[in-house]
Amino acid sequence: MNNLTLLSSLKLAVTSLRLGLISTILSGSVIVTGVGAKDLGWPEKEELKFGFIKLTDMAPLAIAYEKGYFEDEGLYVTLEAQANWKVLLDRVIDGQLDGAHMLAGQPLGATIGYGTKADIITAFSMDLNGNAITVSNDIWKEMKKHVPHEGGKPVHPISADSLKPVVDDFKSKGKPFKMGMVFPVSTHNYELRYWLAAGGIHPGFYAPHKGDTSGQIDADALLSVTPPPQMPSTMEAGTIHGYCVGEPWNQQAVFKGIGVPVVTDYEIWKNNPEKVFGVSKGWAEKNPNTHIRVVKAMIRAAMWLDENNNANRPEAVKILSKSQYVGADYEVIANSMTGTFEYEKGDKRDVPDFNVFFRYNATYPFYSDAIWYLTQMRRWGQISEPKPDSWYKDIAKQVYRPDIYAQAAKALITEGKANAVDFPEFATETGFKPPQTEFIDKIVYDGSQPNAYLEKFAIGLKNDTKI
Repeated sequence: MNNLTLLSSLKLAVTSLRLGLISTILSGSVIVTGVGAKDLGWPEKEELKFGFIKLTDMAPLAIAYEKGYFEDEGLYVTLEAQANWKVLLDRVIDGQLDGAHMLAGQPLGATIGYGTKADIITAFSMDLNGNAITVSNDIWKEMKKHVPHEGGKPVHPISADSLKPVVDDFKSKGKPFKMGMVFPVSTHNYELRYWLAAGGIHPGFYAPHKGDTSGQIDADALLSVTPPPQMPSTMEAGTIHGYCVGEPWNQQAVFKGIGVPVVTDYEIWKNNPEKVFGVSKGWAEKNPNTHIRVVKAMIRAAMWLDENNNANRPEAVKILSKSQYVGADYEVIANSMTGTFEYEKGDKRDVPDFNVFFRYNATYPFYSDAIWYLTQMRRWGQISEPKPDSWYKDIAKQVYRPDIYAQAAKALITEGKANAVDFPEFATETGFKPPQTEFIDKIVYDGSQPNAYLEKFAIGLKNDTKI
């Protein structure tokens, strides 16, 4: 046996032992037993670079790295903050990044060709909830006049009904009412639009078939893109009057005394899916074992983040406050990450599910979650032509990959690192949640009937309508 072969054999043996597998070297070959190596196979690529945006919901990546879960899978990962969501997506497409923390709409938008056309898939949902809508102090002062109060405090959830008189006043004076969101296919864009439309405020249409990607056709409120860390300063400068963003950038407005978060996405759509971990389809096909091992590590991180009623959150906040991750003050991140949320300064309320990483099957990539995003793309014109229900389901199944997730989860269960009761019943799981009722406008969402769902909205495209 030559030195190179021996070196490779030793490397495999050492890493297999680190993975908790039983390994022996016999006659120059390595015999590995145990479910990890037998069923999943050796990772095709060990050194990986993952991208993220500086938001608290990148936590599963940070925890998987800091707690050694990636290394337990034989993976050596570098985490790298990206300038914005477009750069992040482009770098996954061109291979500079092996994968990334992504907006749930990004793999879907790329697959259908809205913006950059590319085949991106996800086998892991990173979290539920985690966003809020913040307005400037001046706007809140006017909104507050229309918000019901009890015991001297605003009654939540606050609907956009209270914002409509403010927007109407702007219109009567010929002044544009501007709000920020982070990306055209972001959760934030769709949540902000949903909230505004539920209050009778038109957020505008897209018309890509006419070359109009502003999203401001017929708009009462003009929405535009602002990178998350720049949201507070952009609002403080008066460029926008409010925004929808993930944490810690809503709480940052409270700490700086420049604005008031008025509603969380938990109140707009209870336990809504937020970010995903995305990779290119080509990368996944080339590195199937690596992909499963990445998902295994991230499931463990999500479990750690939620276990014992969020007991690990203070430690998680300390990790996230490091400059290489979110880089915001501990107190700012902790204000939402540890189960509370502060609206007006001093009005801090218990919101234990503001950030959810594992419970409620948060990590499972449900087809119905994908279809909800596609319905909103259609509702606001990003999908300019009507599509049959079958189209929505086909796209969801192209992009969301519960089959890969199930392999990772089953391996963790077999290894004794997870419990079967904490996952969906994989043998019978369809990928569709039961009809969901807890939206701010009380409209029921059934992912199996996307066109019937779209017909329920007073504002938005439906049936054969187009711009």
